[in-house]
Amino acid sequence: MVKKIAVTSLIVLMCQLLAFSQSPDKITIDKQYYGNLDQVLDRISLEKGILFTYNKKKLAQIQIDDNTVNQPLDKLLDKWCLISKMEWYRNSDGIINIVGLNRTPGSEAAKTEAVKTYSGAPKAFNILISGKIVDSDTGEAVPYASVVVAGTGRGTQTNQDGYYTLQNVPTDTTTVLVSSIGYKPGYIFLTPDLSKSKLDVQIEPSSIEMKEIEVKAQRNTVMKTNDKISTIQITPRKLAELPNIGEKDILRVFQLMPGVSAANEGTSGLFVRGGTPDQNLILYDGFTVYHVDHLYGFFSAFNSNAVKDVQLYKGGFESKYAGRLSSVTDITGKDGNSKDFNIGGDLSLLSANVYAELPVGDKFTSLFAFRKSYKGPIYNKIFDQFTADKPTAVQQPGFGGRGMSNNFTSQVSSYFYDLNTKLTYRPTDKDVVSFSLFNGTDNLDNSVKVEVPSSGGGFGRSLGSDNSDLTEYGNLGASLKWSRKWNEKLYGNSLVSYSNFYSNRDRSSNRTTTDADGVETVVKIGTLENNDLKDFTFRSDYTWDVSSKNQIGFGLKATNYDIDYTYSQNDTATILNITNKGNLMGGYLQNKFKFFDNKLTITPGVHTTFYDVTNKFYAEPRLSATYNFNDKIKLVGAWGHYYQFANRIIREDILAGSSDFWILSDDQKVPVSKAIHYITGVNYETPDYLFSVEAYYKQLTGLSEYSLRFEPARRMQTINYEQNFFTGKGFARGIEFLAQKKFGNLTGWASYTLAQARNQFDVYGSDYFPAAQDVTNEFKAIGIYKWRKWSLAATWIYATGRPYTAPEGGYNITLLDGTEKSFITAGTKNSRRLPDYSRLDFSVNYLLKSVDQKTERGNISFSLFNVYDRKNTWYKEYQIIDSEIISIDKQFLGITPNLTVTLKLK
Repeated sequence: MVKKIAVTSLIVLMCQLLAFSQSPDKITIDKQYYGNLDQVLDRISLEKGILFTYNKKKLAQIQIDDNTVNQPLDKLLDKWCLISKMEWYRNSDGIINIVGLNRTPGSEAAKTEAVKTYSGAPKAFNILISGKIVDSDTGEAVPYASVVVAGTGRGTQTNQDGYYTLQNVPTDTTTVLVSSIGYKPGYIFLTPDLSKSKLDVQIEPSSIEMKEIEVKAQRNTVMKTNDKISTIQITPRKLAELPNIGEKDILRVFQLMPGVSAANEGTSGLFVRGGTPDQNLILYDGFTVYHVDHLYGFFSAFNSNAVKDVQLYKGGFESKYAGRLSSVTDITGKDGNSKDFNIGGDLSLLSANVYAELPVGDKFTSLFAFRKSYKGPIYNKIFDQFTADKPTAVQQPGFGGRGMSNNFTSQVSSYFYDLNTKLTYRPTDKDVVSFSLFNGTDNLDNSVKVEVPSSGGGFGRSLGSDNSDLTEYGNLGASLKWSRKWNEKLYGNSLVSYSNFYSNRDRSSNRTTTDADGVETVVKIGTLENNDLKDFTFRSDYTWDVSSKNQIGFGLKATNYDIDYTYSQNDTATILNITNKGNLMGGYLQNKFKFFDNKLTITPGVHTTFYDVTNKFYAEPRLSATYNFNDKIKLVGAWGHYYQFANRIIREDILAGSSDFWILSDDQKVPVSKAIHYITGVNYETPDYLFSVEAYYKQLTGLSEYSLRFEPARRMQTINYEQNFFTGKGFARGIEFLAQKKFGNLTGWASYTLAQARNQFDVYGSDYFPAAQDVTNEFKAIGIYKWRKWSLAATWIYATGRPYTAPEGGYNITLLDGTEKSFITAGTKNSRRLPDYSRLDFSVNYLLKSVDQKTERGNISFSLFNVYDRKNTWYKEYQIIDSEIISIDKQFLGITPNLTVTLKLK
C-alpha cells in the first residue's frame, strides 16, 4: 500500500508563511545535498519551509550525488523526477506532490497516490470544517491534537473527546495538517465534493523502531511544551523509553521537566514551582485524586496502560480549573480498542500488570487494567530501605537487666494494587457516555511481636509486646460523563463524580507485663491516626466557537465535602478529632480572542465560588496572552487569582519526620488559602529545536501548619491542642530554562531552574524562612538515542539540598510503666540544608515485533537506577540517648537494576 509521508510538523508549517507565496522556480538551493532522494527532500523541507508529499519507498531507492548548489528547485525536481520516473506538481496551497510516471496530475490514479489531493480550482471560500481525530490502530479519540491549515498559523485543537471545529479555512481545496505527540502527521485534503461537517481523520501512532530512512520523517519526543502557557503534555506511549525504578510512571516523567522538582524520590506528588503536592489539582477522567503514592511514594498510583494523555499546567491555568493554588494535572484515561479485542501486560521485578480491551459492536468499548506488586527484589529493597533502623512507636522498657534473651516474631506483610475500569458508549456520532473507575490501595505492615521471658535480673517479671506499624491508604474514584457535540460550534459535557481518600496509621504497642504473682498489666501506648475524605461533585462545561477569532468557555460546578481526622496518643489522649462538612458552588466564564492575523491571543476569564462554611463568595480573575512575534519566537504571559478550600496540613514531627492530613478551611484555625500568579516567558522554536525561558512569581496567603513543639511548659496547664494550628504567608519565585532537541536519532532536553520558596509564620518569628520544598538550583539532562529496534536513554539530575529543622537539645523521661518519652528543643525553622542531590539513570529498550515484522508486539526494557550509587539523603531522624541527640540519615535508594517485559496481542 502506498504511503504518503509529510516531512514536517505543526511548527514547520507555521514557518511556511514566507515560503507559501514562492513557487519552486523562485527558490534556489544554496548548499550541497547527498543521500537518498527522500532524505534530501526532507532536509529541503526543513530548511526552506516547503511541504512535499511522495511515495517514500520509491524515493528511498534513488541516490542523489550530483551538484545542487545554486540550482533552482524546479530544475532539480525536473531532473530527480526524470531519474526516478516520477512527475511533480504544486497544488493551490503550495504543497509539492510527486506522483508516479505516466500519471496526469489530477487524474484518479494521481489522486490516489497523492492521498486524494485535488488539483482543480476551489469552489468555496472561508469555510468551516469539523470532525474527529482518532487513532488508526485502536479507533480511540485523540485528545488535544493540533489541527492547522497548511502553510499558515491558523488552527485549533481537539477537545478531550477528540472533536474539533476549524473556521475560516481559506478554500475547499486547502490541505489541513493534523499532529499530536506520539503520532505521525495526518492530513485532510479538502475537495469541493467532500463533506465539511464530518471530517474524521485517522492518524497513525509513531513507531518506537527508527529505521535509517525514517529518521528525518517524524519527530520523536516524550513531551510537548510550546502550545500553551506553562503547559507540558506527555503520552504514555513513550514512557518505556525512559529509565524507571520498576514502573512506567507518568508523574515521575513530569519530575524530569523544568519547574517540577525531582529531588524527592520519597513522593510521586508534584512539587511545581515552589508549591506542594496538595496544591496540585489532579483530575482523572474528571474526578479528583487526593493521594497518588504507592509504596512510600516511590511510584504513582496511575497505571500507564490505562492512561491516554496527561496535561500538566504549571501555573496561570485557565478559569475552567479551580480549587488549587499551584498547578493542575489533567489525566485522560483510555476508552479501549474499538476495532479488535486486545490483551497485554507488563512483568517487572516489582509488579505484574495486565489489561484487556473489549469492543462490543460499533458503539461500545471497554478497558480493564489491574496491577499488583509482589515481593520481588525491588519491592523488598524499597520496603527494607524505608523500614530499616526505623524507631519503634515507643522505646523499649528499661527493666529486664543483662543476660535477658528476647524472642522477636515479625508479621511483615505489604503490597499495593490499583484497578482501572472504563466503559464508553457512543449512541450517536454526537454523543459519548463514559463511566470511569479507579482504585489504588497500599497496605504496609511492619508489625513485630516481642516476648521477654522472666530472669533473675528482671525481678521475676516478664514482658510481652505487640508492636504495630501499620499504614493503609488509598483513593477510590469514579465518574459518569455525558459529552455532546450540539452543532459544529457548540460542545459540552456534564459529569457526576465521587472520590474517597482514606489513610489509617497505627504505630502503637500493646505492652503486657506479668509480675511474680502472675498478675498481668496491659498498657497501650503509641499513636493512632485516621483520615477520611469524601468528595461528591457535579460539573458541566461548554465550549462555544463563536468565530475563528473568538471562543467562549463557560460552566458550573458544585462539590460536597465530608472529611474526618483523628489523631490520638496512648489509647486515651485524643490530640485532634475534627469533622468537616462543606459545600462549594461556582461557575466560570472565559473568552479567547485572536488579533492581528492570529498572532496575538488574549484569554480573560473569571471563576467565582460560594463556600458555605465561611458564607462568602470568592472571585478568581484570570488573564493570559501569547504573541507570535514571528514564525519562531513566541512571547507568553499570565496572571491570575487562585483559592484552595481543602488543604493538606503538615503535622510537624522533628524526631521521626513530619506527616500530613486533609481538612477543610474554616477561616478560623485553618483559613482559606490564596495565591496570585505572575508569569512571563519567551519561546524560540525551529523544526529541530526548542529554547524556552519562563519566569514566575507566586504570592501566597492563608498557609497552615500544625505542630506540637509549643506544648505548655507547666504540666498542670490545660492543653487545647486545636490551638496548635498556625497560619502564615509566603512566596515562590524562579526562572526556568529549557533546551530541547526534537528531531533525529538523538533527542532529549536539558533544563535548569533557579528558584526560591519562602514562608513566614508569626509563631516562628517575623522573618521569612525557606519552605520545606525549597530547592535553589536544579539541573536535569535527558537523552534518548534510537537505532532500528533499539533505544538507549539516560537521565541525570542535580539539585541543591532541601531545608530541614534540627533539634538543639533534648532529654528522655521514664514513665511509670517503664516506657520513655522524648522531649526536644527545636532549632530555627528550616535553618539547615540536606546534602546536594545527584543521580544518573540509564535504560536500554528493545522492540518486539510480530513474525512478519509489521506489528509491534511489545518490548524488553532494562534500566539501571542511580548508576553511580549516590547516597542521597531522604530526611533525618533523631533519637535521644543519655541526653544526647543522635542523628540518623534516612537515605534514598542506591543502585537498583530492573527488567521489564511488555507484551500485547494487538
